[in-house]
Amino acid sequence: MVVKVYGPDYACPKRVIVCLIEKEIEFETVHVDGFKGEHKEPQYLKLQPFGLLPVIQDGDYILYESRAILRYYAEKYKNQGTDLLGKTIEERGLVEQWLEVEAHNFNPPIYNLVMDLLVHPLLGLPSDPKDIEESEEKLGKVLDIYEERLSKTKYLAGDFFSLADLSHLPFGHYLMNSMGKENMVKERKHVNAWWDDISNRPSWKKVLQLYKYPM
Repeated sequence: MVVKVYGPDYACPKRVIVCLIEKEIEFETVHVDGFKGEHKEPQYLKLQPFGLLPVIQDGDYILYESRAILRYYAEKYKNQGTDLLGKTIEERGLVEQWLEVEAHNFNPPIYNLVMDLLVHPLLGLPSDPKDIEESEEKLGKVLDIYEERLSKTKYLAGDFFSLADLSHLPFGHYLMNSMGKENMVKERKHVNAWWDDISNRPSWKKVLQLYKYPM
């Protein structure tokens, strides 16, 4: 059964798609126009009652929340494609730890920056300079911790690429491109080397080739 991924143009669905490519799982995508509010229409809300992206359909199985989807497929197809969970329970623990760090420390400030610098101008809404400054400061502190960690290991969970690294790609791409804040990565030697490594993986290049960002 081919996996259906809804909303491939947006950041969080891209997190799922790059995982599926790494795991060599066949999938197809369903376009959802967030700017037209298609994610709030009754048909979509039957799949994802909170009206957020992404959601996947795998036969009769429906799952939403991008990181839950990552964990599901990395575990279900553990012996297929790239091992994204680690080989020992200790490595798995570190993968889970850094995946949580991404969700609760890295993502909130970078999400706020995307909204203020990219989404609000597109919608004709004002940006909040104070919010931008605070978000940059918070993100900088997170990246300082990453710099320390990555001075000791090649990837966040150790010397192997995992879900913890992969999950940073969609919003990290905004930081390094349309947001114009790439200096936050480039001025940190080990974070910069890590980003160059993970963002040049064939799986991520394929995602960018197939599904353009809306902004």
